[in-house]
Amino acid sequence: MSICPNCQRDLKPITPPFCPRCGLPFLCAEDDKVHLCSHCLKEKRYFELHRSFGLYEGALKEAIHRFKYLGEFPLLKVFADLMSTTFQALCLDHPVDLIVPVPLHVRRLRQRGFNQALLLAKELSKRTGIRYGQRVLRKVKDTPFQSTLKGTERRKNIKGAFHVNNTEEARGKSILLVDDVYTTGATVNECARTLLNGGAERVVALTLARVV
Repeated sequence: MSICPNCQRDLKPITPPFCPRCGLPFLCAEDDKVHLCSHCLKEKRYFELHRSFGLYEGALKEAIHRFKYLGEFPLLKVFADLMSTTFQALCLDHPVDLIVPVPLHVRRLRQRGFNQALLLAKELSKRTGIRYGQRVLRKVKDTPFQSTLKGTERRKNIKGAFHVNNTEEARGKSILLVDDVYTTGATVNECARTLLNGGAERVVALTLARVV
């Protein structure tokens, strides 16, 4: 399965200028000076930087929904192809030792039947040769859907939700954290905080799409 030519033209890859920390694209094309966005200035970021392939809208948003909620698994390879270029740019100056997916709580995993972040991490591992750690990070708190909450509520909701399941595997590692969608960054940031507390040296993050 692939994305049709019309839908491919509808994809909106994220290109500079953007925030050097979280990758938020700046709306003003003339804003080409390197500076942090207001969110990264106000909030402590535990991840070193985050990049995303494209905007979470249009054909990409629809494809992600088909993958997550309708089980159209052939889209996985399409997504991994899209993320690979972003991965290469991200890791050119920030090499990583281990790929770690954002985990689902066991109850949510049973409901959905799969963790989309884990499937993406596996595909990226195949393409890069970098090992992925399926059980390094575990979600111990069954939180409400983040999509129903605002920014401050998201951070409170997700705090303490994760646990490093294997400190030996994480210790001293430069970790690439992988998820499908970046909204406010609350989940990625909490995962990064947990990994650093668990002994990781540094964390960078990669997602397929981000909300703007």
